Amino acid sequence: MQNPRLASRYAKSLIDLAQELNQLEVVHTDMLFLQQVMKSNPDVVSLLKSPIIKADKKQKILAAVLAGRVGTTSITFLNLLVSKGRESVLPQIATEFSRQYMVLKNISPVKITTAVAIDAATLDVIKQKIASESTQQIQLEAAVNADLIGGFVLEANDQLFDASILRDLKDIKQQFNKNIYVSDIR
Repeated sequence: MQNPRLASRYAKSLIDLAQELNQLEVVHTDMLFLQQVMKSNPDVVSLLKSPIIKADKKQKILAAVLAGRVGTTSITFLNLLVSKGRESVLPQIATEFSRQYMVLKNISPVKITTAVAIDAATLDVIKQKIASESTQQIQLEAAVNADLIGGFVLEANDQLFDASILRDLKDIKQQFNKNIYVSDIR
């Protein structure tokens, strides 16, 4: 069940606690790890959402799986979620925590998608160009989508700049479908 308000409140509380304990970076790393675990292993999400498995059993499983990989603050937070019956919201909380962390640290996520992989030097040039236009730090993510044929798609700050050949071809197709020229010859 999606509950963005609840996820936002728990994420904010965790950020506040982590700042108070001077463990913000550690907890952020833990949340990124949890996001990756939940994304790569759907059984973990199923475990969290299962009403059949009792809370104490979930706590033991999570403690066994995450021992040594996640800090004590994060383990305590997970135990709190399980005891309150909110463990099913953990994927959303982890995502919201990362979003709020980036806002707090003034980091702007930017995603560039190209038809072929970009080398590191080109990525650095792109990152520097974007950083010169922004007051925020840039976290650049590169993705490859061969369907673009050529060009790139840049996503930043809820904006999308599509300079791909795929988009150009779609525009041309749309113009042909409009059939702007209609012959008056009878």
